[in-house]
Amino acid sequence: MYCLASVLIAVVVGSLGTNHPRTVIAFANGKINLINVAKCCELKELLVDDTCTPLAETNETEWRPEFVEEKVNGISRSRQVEPKYQLKIGRPKCQPNERQWKVYDTGEDRLAILTTGVLRHYTTDPTKKTNENKGVYGLDSTVSMDEDDLDTVSIHYDYQFGHYCADKASLTRDRLVTTYAMICVPDVVVTWSDTNYLMRHAIDPAFHAISIASYLIVAVVYFVLPQLRDLVGNMITSMTLCLIAGQCASMVRIFTEFGNHISFMVADTVMYVSLLAAFFWLNAMGYYVWSTFRSRNVFLRVTDGRKYCYYSTYVWGSTVCIAGTAIFAHFALETTKPMVGGTIYPPQETIGWLGISVLFTSIALTILVDLSFVLTTANRIKRMSTYGRIHHKMKYSFKMFVFLFVLMSTGWLALLLSRLNFEVLVYYQIIINLFQAISILYVCVFGQRRVTFLLGKTCNCCNSRENIEGLDWGEEMTAINAGY
Repeated sequence: MYCLASVLIAVVVGSLGTNHPRTVIAFANGKINLINVAKCCELKELLVDDTCTPLAETNETEWRPEFVEEKVNGISRSRQVEPKYQLKIGRPKCQPNERQWKVYDTGEDRLAILTTGVLRHYTTDPTKKTNENKGVYGLDSTVSMDEDDLDTVSIHYDYQFGHYCADKASLTRDRLVTTYAMICVPDVVVTWSDTNYLMRHAIDPAFHAISIASYLIVAVVYFVLPQLRDLVGNMITSMTLCLIAGQCASMVRIFTEFGNHISFMVADTVMYVSLLAAFFWLNAMGYYVWSTFRSRNVFLRVTDGRKYCYYSTYVWGSTVCIAGTAIFAHFALETTKPMVGGTIYPPQETIGWLGISVLFTSIALTILVDLSFVLTTANRIKRMSTYGRIHHKMKYSFKMFVFLFVLMSTGWLALLLSRLNFEVLVYYQIIINLFQAISILYVCVFGQRRVTFLLGKTCNCCNSRENIEGLDWGEEMTAINAGY
């Protein structure tokens, strides 16, 4: 009779405070002091790519909660304890002013269940600096959570029973097995007065859009006008197309809340490889100008089309080789691979410092080579007493190369500094990104009287009655016939 009464009381107490009728008692022993732990899937199931899957269809073991003992002074240590608990199956039913978020125990998020049945979510404290040698929380990645105190190096949020469920999760795409939790969090109201949010989610995308439009105008002008489709014009078109691809990939990386639909690894790879290709095109342009002034015979029997094929082979061959080396270094040699997200979607691996260092070192070498082209070509021009028509035309190409070299080098340096994740440097890079695009548009189009004249003749507007310098023979005849 006593045992029957104990069982009835246990069932009644266990049914209080839960939204889910399914209950699995893990430890009873005739006692009623059981804590409730919510499990997302059935007892013999785990989560495989957001789908509850039977254990028989996987190679994983059954999930058992690992508890953390919270001490009286508020310090929480991950000492393994095993209170008597009961698993209740089902996901939480959030309130109307709440929504469900997914959290995975990896990257910048850690999950622990207290001995009271409360789920504790550790995350990065933005007010505390990250130790580069000890990971996000100041802990060595080789040291288990049982040996260190997370409370002293991070912030945490507690979720009572009924506001969470936890389970084991297997992410096949990332080959990762970790702990998963579905939690109820209040709806976040976006405050547009927040400077950081405003700069990153409003101003930065707008500046990217303006930059894409600026580069697109340059590419279209140099591709459409026949007089500009020489070797230098084709190089500028190819370079701006690479910059457009990099800007598009960079814009994708801004909106991390769409992590379910995009791959940050692919976006980062496209952005950095496109930037590398743009610098190689700038390097090819500098070499072409330098070799033209250095050569005694500029009337070579090689067409611009064939020379463009030669330079394309150099640019894309070098880009593919260096990009392949960087990707190999990331997957084979990288020890600490950074993760993006991990709150409302599974964390994604992105390119780390080792891969970035390979790409950025290559860009730095092209900048040094371009600097040597600038200095030697400027010295050569100073020593020239007479100019031919080709040298006269290449003098304008050299000026344009120098401006492009300064602008792109400044933008690259700002991007490199923004990787340090200081807000001031990030804001500086956002502004420099727009300044670079608008300046390149001015240098290549509106700052070139030859280009504006050709645009005016094509569009029948904006024609000036001044003498136009730097025109080819056919363009000069056009100016004469038009009365200019």
